[in-house]
Amino acid sequence: MASGAGAMAVKLLDLVPQYESIREEVRAAIDAVLSTQQFILGTKVEELETEIARYCGAAYAVGVASGSDAILLSLMALGIGEGDEVITTPYTFFSTVSSITRLGAKPVFADIDARTYNIDAARVSRLITAKTRAVVVVHLFGQTADMDAILDAASRDKIPVIEDACQSIGARYKGKTAGSIGTAGCLSFFPSKNLGGCGDGGMVVTNDRGLAEAVRVLRVHGGREKYHHDVVGINSRLDALQAAVLLVKMKHLDAWHAGRRANAASYDKALSRIAGLTIPYVEPHCESVFNQYVIRLKHRDAVRAFLQANGVGCDVYYPIPLHLQKCFSFLGGSAGDFPESEGAARETLAIPVYPELSAAQKDFVVSKIRECMEARA
Repeated sequence: MASGAGAMAVKLLDLVPQYESIREEVRAAIDAVLSTQQFILGTKVEELETEIARYCGAAYAVGVASGSDAILLSLMALGIGEGDEVITTPYTFFSTVSSITRLGAKPVFADIDARTYNIDAARVSRLITAKTRAVVVVHLFGQTADMDAILDAASRDKIPVIEDACQSIGARYKGKTAGSIGTAGCLSFFPSKNLGGCGDGGMVVTNDRGLAEAVRVLRVHGGREKYHHDVVGINSRLDALQAAVLLVKMKHLDAWHAGRRANAASYDKALSRIAGLTIPYVEPHCESVFNQYVIRLKHRDAVRAFLQANGVGCDVYYPIPLHLQKCFSFLGGSAGDFPESEGAARETLAIPVYPELSAAQKDFVVSKIRECMEARA
């Protein structure tokens, strides 16, 4: 990959080219829903649920309002509540942990693996106690965690394992698809995801019929029949318009994954030659979908500022680990508690990897990273 030259701007994520390529399909799908004036759940959502279950290799899929709600509803369906402990990672998006605390349960943090940024399976095993009621595993940046080791540790005490696969639809672990490996999988259709809607949306996938039925009830205020409420649920229904758009996009999803992998491979080749920079590590038995391409470097903030000033979109996932967030101070977390998570928060940077990137755009991104790194050498 040659160094680029000249003025150029490359967004971290640009969804316009994707939309332009499927504009007519999307508009036709939306018009079809508008003609029915049926917007809440319904046949389009059922069709998407069937397709997502098939794609993930799961028996059931239940559409909900967001990926955050998918996590919350999975925990609710499992009966997680006051005083229960749920093991998870501090290096993830906020809703992974807020869903636990919202139910009165206690998040118990396990630090991450330094190479993959996913939860460290060995630490999970050591944290299981008599109060542990679930493990929430995050498949971060598009790569699955070490599910065999985690499931083995959890199975000894019959502890359910929830997969937060919000960034990893289509990722594979030893031939198994993310979301179908544990007790339940949680997907997000937020626009920035590899399969993104025109707004919020989510899905719970599972092979457990009882859990799927529990989520179906909980997502409509806890009732199977209108105005009859068996349990206290929430309002978390996937819209038919979102389902229609997502059904169009599903036909292209594997090709988009392939484009991201190709871009990642191109970056790997070029960026691995730059001293002081670490490219993403993918386990040999994993197939990442690269929802993000995350590099690691010592002077992250200076590099980020340089790239942004020179037209290269980039961002930090996540600058403050959750054990250091103000709202979770009641958990008693302190700096130094989870050094791998804190190190990743200081040193990682996501750069553009969406499938529509041109060769010139990738060259430009690499050239600006190289320029900045060589100036700091």
